[in-house]
Amino acid sequence: MTIFTVVWTRQAEDELMEIWLASTDRPAITEATATIDRELRIDPDRKGTTSRGSFWSLAVFPLRVVFEVHPADRLVKVLSAQRA
Repeated sequence: MTIFTVVWTRQAEDELMEIWLASTDRPAITEATATIDRELRIDPDRKGTTSRGSFWSLAVFPLRVVFEVHPADRLVKVLSAQRA
């Protein structure tokens, strides 16, 4: 088990905020975000599905994120967020 630091890019944070503001179920968005952070902290290269090279996708209803894994730095970068 390898622990990673999860960071959200400004773009991903902005997209998440737009989703949250437009949502009628904000607690679900908040919980999905927390679950994504927890899931990506431990062995993120075993979570989600690969898409286009080094990019990965993970869905936790009602969200889907695209992220990169940087094993040498033990870093996960969430690049974008959208509704699942």
